[in-house]
Amino acid sequence: MTTVKSSVVQDMSGVAQATLTTIGTASYDDGSGVKDYKLIWDDDNNGRSVVWLDYRHEDDPWSYQMIWASSLDTALTVNLYAEYTVDWSGSSWRLPYIVDGPVVNGYDGTTTAGYNITTSEMGHLFYEELGNSGWYDTSGNQQSVFGLTNTGVFENLRSQWYWSETLSGEATNNAWLFNMYYGQTAPYGSYNSIGGLAVRTGQVSLVPVPSAIILLGAGLLWVTGIGRKSRIDV
Repeated sequence: MTTVKSSVVQDMSGVAQATLTTIGTASYDDGSGVKDYKLIWDDDNNGRSVVWLDYRHEDDPWSYQMIWASSLDTALTVNLYAEYTVDWSGSSWRLPYIVDGPVVNGYDGTTTAGYNITTSEMGHLFYEELGNSGWYDTSGNQQSVFGLTNTGVFENLRSQWYWSETLSGEATNNAWLFNMYYGQTAPYGSYNSIGGLAVRTGQVSLVPVPSAIILLGAGLLWVTGIGRKSRIDV
C-alpha cells in the first residue's frame, strides 16, 4: 500500500510544480474546418492561474479581436484530459491583460512600455514561463540572442505583435500590445490589424484518485508478491 500511495503523491506534486501544462484540447472551427487546439495551463502568471488557447487568430483591428475572443465562450468545445478539472467561475475567454498607465519607455522591467516587462500576461509568458530574452537587456544593451527561441508546449505561438484587451488611458484610440519577437510592450492605434491570442482565468485541479483504485492496486501488488514467493518456495 505504501508504494502505491507514494507514486500518486509524486505525480500530483510534479504537475503542481509545472509552469506550463497541457490539460486538454478545444475543438474550434475558424472557417477552415473543426480542429483541436491545446489548452495550456499557466499555473502562476503574476499570481494568477490562467489557461491559454494554443491558437493564433488572424490579424484584425483591436475591436474585432475583442469580439473574436469573447465569442470563444460558445464557439469552443472544451475536451479536458480525464485527470483535470477546471473551475471557470466568473471568467470568459478574452485577450491577454496588460497593465495600463502613462507611457514610459524603459529596459529594466519597471516601466509601462519597453522591454523586460513581466507584469502583463504575455510578457510574463514570454520572459518567465518560456525563458526568452528581449531585444534589449535590463541595462539597455542590445542582445545578440533574443526572440521567441523557446515556445515550450505551444505549437501555434508566432514571433509577432499581439493585441491585449487593455485600452490606453492616455489615448483611447490606442490599445496595448506585446511583441513575441522583440519582447516589447507598447501602445498602438487600435484600428491597425494585429494578431490575437485568447486566455481565460481558471482554477485547475487534479482529479483525485479514488481510494478504491489505490486499494485495488495495493492488493494486486500483494497478490503478485505472494505468487512470486510461492514459486520460489516450490
